Amino acid sequence: MNYKDLAQTIINQVGGEDNIQGLTHCATRLRFNLKDDQKPSEEILKSTPGIMGVVNKGGQYQIIIGSDVGNVYKEITNQTQLTNEQPNEEDDRGRVAKIIDTITGIFTPILPAITAAGMLKAVLSLLVVFNVLTAESQSYQILNFMADAAFYFLPILLAASSAQKFKTNMYLAMMLGGILLHPNFVGMVTAVKESGEGIFLFGLPISPVTYSSSVIPIILSVWFMSYVEPIADRISPKAIKFFSKPLITIFVVGTVALVALGPLGYIISETISSGIQALENVSPWVVPLLIGAFSPLFVATGTHYGLVPIGINNRMTTGYDTVIYPGMLASNVSQGAAAIGVGIKSKDSTIKQLAFSAGLTGLFGITEPALYGVNLRFKTPLYAAMIGGGFGGLFMGIMRVKNFSGGSPGLLTLPSYIGDDTLSHLINAGIGAAISIVITLVVTLVLYKDPAEKTEEKNTVPNEKPTHNFSSAEIKAPMTGALKSLKEVNDGMFSEEILGQGVAIEPTEDTVVAPFDGVVTAIFDTKHAIGLTSKDGIELLIHVGIDTVKLNGQGYQYQVVKGQEVQVGETLINFDRAFIQAQGYQVITPIVITNSAEVGDVLAANEGPIVSGQQIIKVIG
Repeated sequence: MNYKDLAQTIINQVGGEDNIQGLTHCATRLRFNLKDDQKPSEEILKSTPGIMGVVNKGGQYQIIIGSDVGNVYKEITNQTQLTNEQPNEEDDRGRVAKIIDTITGIFTPILPAITAAGMLKAVLSLLVVFNVLTAESQSYQILNFMADAAFYFLPILLAASSAQKFKTNMYLAMMLGGILLHPNFVGMVTAVKESGEGIFLFGLPISPVTYSSSVIPIILSVWFMSYVEPIADRISPKAIKFFSKPLITIFVVGTVALVALGPLGYIISETISSGIQALENVSPWVVPLLIGAFSPLFVATGTHYGLVPIGINNRMTTGYDTVIYPGMLASNVSQGAAAIGVGIKSKDSTIKQLAFSAGLTGLFGITEPALYGVNLRFKTPLYAAMIGGGFGGLFMGIMRVKNFSGGSPGLLTLPSYIGDDTLSHLINAGIGAAISIVITLVVTLVLYKDPAEKTEEKNTVPNEKPTHNFSSAEIKAPMTGALKSLKEVNDGMFSEEILGQGVAIEPTEDTVVAPFDGVVTAIFDTKHAIGLTSKDGIELLIHVGIDTVKLNGQGYQYQVVKGQEVQVGETLINFDRAFIQAQGYQVITPIVITNSAEVGDVLAANEGPIVSGQQIIKVIG
């Protein structure tokens, strides 16, 4: 791969350097913050060799490269004046997108250190379990404090990455982390816990809490510092600003951190941990099952990094994580197994090579090559991975498998499940991973239909009539509005065509009508969507709005019932656009052919104004 040429192509196709506010990267993705995320030439990027996919989600424009991402990132920074710092500009991203972007920006840079520490801990546990070392030996103690360093000084690591994200002085932030960890403060906390007395700074009470291995207190403190530092800059006389600005900043922030923000962050961390422990006591299998099944969708939308801090916080507060990392382990190995299943069944040498290589990296914990290169492309392997990941997560949840040191969830990090002086968690994690792999592989082999096999079937059975005749079937607009591409829908299930191909309409009226002659095959208690099947066999989903399921039917009214035959133009749903938008929801309506894989080529009308009853999709069977 020519990294220099690829970097130049990416820079040009995202709108040029002037359109880039900031750039970071994780294990497989370039993560851009763009001034205008409509400028990139997405189709050109997706078709460029070396790029596996493109996702515009979570406040970031993400380009999936794979394991070569570091080299491409280096070339981009060499060819531009970019750094991973982003200007302090407001944009129109949603609140949730900003939160996800902030979490990703803070935790992504420190993951190598956490991973290194976790794997070193895992190796050390193996050496003890197999009697190579004893806990009393100097070698054990040295390796142990080497591994503990990243966890113990985690506030300082997070201070550095938080400072970059919040646009404040990194070195003052790291000093702030040092204040929370200083041995004298730790000694004072230990002493007052024994004596029952308090700690006071000019009469202000300081909670006797230690912050080593903490996550939230330092992030809150650095966020607060990003507001204090500019004020200190404004009020400091120019002649002594070099001294007064850092003095005011660290005194104010350090005091507030010890008195208020640190204890608040500690309470939040403990509350999260207690909530998860309570959930474990009631239904320990629920979260690992959901994460095992649905992590591919989080990865596809780039929001999976929002789960990582929860797992880290669990390990920092209780010493282990039983919900996030076990579920992700099941999901990741399932992604790899699905791709390998495609490689086994496919007769196409190109698909075979891609599937086996992507599957192997998926088993080891890096799933984007398998997800974007194989599973999303063929759909059925994705469904198989979600099924296998769900079963694996369910098993590990029931067995309460504990992860002690993190790392990229995959077969290579199985040693991170060694702890509590037992191998039982490692064994159960291995069994859970095996369950995920076997189920996914079997389901993939059953569901996946190789393109070469489809061609052979057509050639060998020329007189066999298809179950349905999709040839030249038409779908008319079910509402009046502006016709748009599915890529403009702010939901990965639709924009990535996971549910199928189709279009979207931004409605200007409040009525949904039948787009063809057919039967109502699905209605919902929340009344926000409807499923139809045409006489040609086309299965269509009309989904009015995004996340509108949360309205529980408010603002919607069905005019038909399930099983009812409808004629083109017949009213299906009445809805209240003004009410839905007032509740904070988008009314853009995806119209998706859910059996796209069966119908042939789907030709959509050009984007623009559309009137109810006009043709929007033509199927070429």
